[in-house]
Amino acid sequence: MNRRIFINRTFLGGTFAAFAGCSVFNKIEQQEASSFAHKLLPAVKGGGFYDPDYWIWGSSVVKGEDGNYHMFASCWSKQFGFGNWVTNSQIVRAVSEVPEGPYEFQEVVTPVRGKQYWDGLCTHNPRIIKYKNQYVLYYFGTTYDFPIPVDHHKPKGGFKEAWQNKRLGVAVSDSVFGTWKRLDKPLIEPRPGYWDASITSNPAPAVNTKTGDILLMYKSSAKALTPPLLLGVTSAKEPIGPYKRLSNEPIFRFETAENNRIDVEDPFVWWNGRMYEAIMKDRSGLICGEKGGGVHAWSKNGVQWNLFDQVKAYSRNILWNDGSRTHQNHFERPFLLFENGQPTHLFAATGDGEKAWGFKNTWNMVIPLKRN
Repeated sequence: MNRRIFINRTFLGGTFAAFAGCSVFNKIEQQEASSFAHKLLPAVKGGGFYDPDYWIWGSSVVKGEDGNYHMFASCWSKQFGFGNWVTNSQIVRAVSEVPEGPYEFQEVVTPVRGKQYWDGLCTHNPRIIKYKNQYVLYYFGTTYDFPIPVDHHKPKGGFKEAWQNKRLGVAVSDSVFGTWKRLDKPLIEPRPGYWDASITSNPAPAVNTKTGDILLMYKSSAKALTPPLLLGVTSAKEPIGPYKRLSNEPIFRFETAENNRIDVEDPFVWWNGRMYEAIMKDRSGLICGEKGGGVHAWSKNGVQWNLFDQVKAYSRNILWNDGSRTHQNHFERPFLLFENGQPTHLFAATGDGEKAWGFKNTWNMVIPLKRN
């Protein structure tokens, strides 16, 4: 049975609502759904993708024409520091016969191709989809004028330059093995004077199976490296575009006058046959109740979004399939693998270390999901 509610939550003595361009939601129909978190089974110890000599980050998995599972992930050598993701990351492909892994490295998919290209020196945060008969790899790339770093130090003066040059783009291939055609221009540019003036980054595509349209979320901010992080939404008829913004405003606003760090990032979006759903990272913990935990939202049109009553999608507190429990340093870049229209596995970038971003190792972990 459906019911009608206001999406209107209170915290910090104030009120927030997730709606593009409005302070509160209109009355809208809330779809009945149980908590996404109840679908999570124990995480697979030794699964996913790990390499002791490399930093491994956000993953995206697709079943290839060979019947195997192919993970596209961000990767850069540990001869560099973790913070060199913005200058030295490349997207690689790894393979496994089963979704849980472990995945084995196969190749670099988007190698360095020269600073004259928008994505010529760094590629990061991939999202792979199968669209009709093509494999479509969304990612962000960047370039910069200083020399490519060759040691573990962050590029002190250049980090901001490399960060500000982040742009969202796509590569396409008829085979999961390539060859990949990379576009000469980004899909979406920042807009000076708007909320997304700094970058376009962290693509989150979803194919509407009714219309064939591609909904594409992206991350940006009004000023470089300045909160809040905000999400916008675009749409296109084909993977390579053109993409049109569906709103001039961001689709979520959680920050208050007292606290501009209440925000979300790293969305994963999908069309469930009736509406869009999304899971994403709660950076402050003031939305779902856990810093770095997951938020679950839904939308009929991809622009006006609602939080589920059972808003928490996942936790950094992990139960493993050997019975052990850990509190992960981070749980980032959530990705869902779908088979026969149903989500079957949740992947996330994680790591170990004594403090936030103070990693010893990073890898992509996997959590199987209960089937409907």
